[in-house]
Amino acid sequence: MRVLFVLHTGIQWEYLPQELGFGSGMTCWRRLTAWNEAGVWDELHLVLLQKRRSKDKPDWSRAVIDSSHVRAARRGSRADQPGRPRTAGQQAPRRHRRPGHPARGVADQRKRNDVTQLLPLLDKIPSVAGVVGRPRHTPDALLADRGYDHDKYRRLLWQRGIRPVIAERGVEHGSGLGIFRWVVERTIAWLHGFLRLRIRWERRDDIHEAVLGLATCLITHRPVRHLRTS
Repeated sequence: MRVLFVLHTGIQWEYLPQELGFGSGMTCWRRLTAWNEAGVWDELHLVLLQKRRSKDKPDWSRAVIDSSHVRAARRGSRADQPGRPRTAGQQAPRRHRRPGHPARGVADQRKRNDVTQLLPLLDKIPSVAGVVGRPRHTPDALLADRGYDHDKYRRLLWQRGIRPVIAERGVEHGSGLGIFRWVVERTIAWLHGFLRLRIRWERRDDIHEAVLGLATCLITHRPVRHLRTS
């Protein structure tokens, strides 16, 4: 409950109001760290995805990928930023998302080209069972904007059995994704609805990914909850 309070309100760990029975903020921080190291959010997310697939709800015919930039309030540690650390004002961490019902996210503290995180993000998608047959872990087609326009990655997607639908540079204005673009924008808006994710407060990548993983589980749980009540 205390971790959820931080996620929703964006309050810093050390300022958790003890008069509400929350106890030490650092105790909550350490517990979140332990849960993340134990893979709790990954396992919970997989269970939720399996429940969705058991009802044939996730649409595996296509997926949309994009990244969002968030302002970092604190300078990252040297372990997170090889070389000379940037100042807080210069940091622009990215969160790469495969949206819809979020399959996974990758938090990157350093400034990188979007396309470099394409394969790591796909590798993060778990094998989702829930129906008869082999577990599913890749979409039929992957939609992306011009930031992912690279022949090398198109070939790598085809090798994985994924049809790339990527907007090309130098063509007429527009992402080329048509009506499917709103899906990724909606998912990023869902994430930014958690105040803790609007600004990156955590210096460590693993803590930020833990908070991001919890938010992903909460978003995925919403349609699962509706399945039980319908």
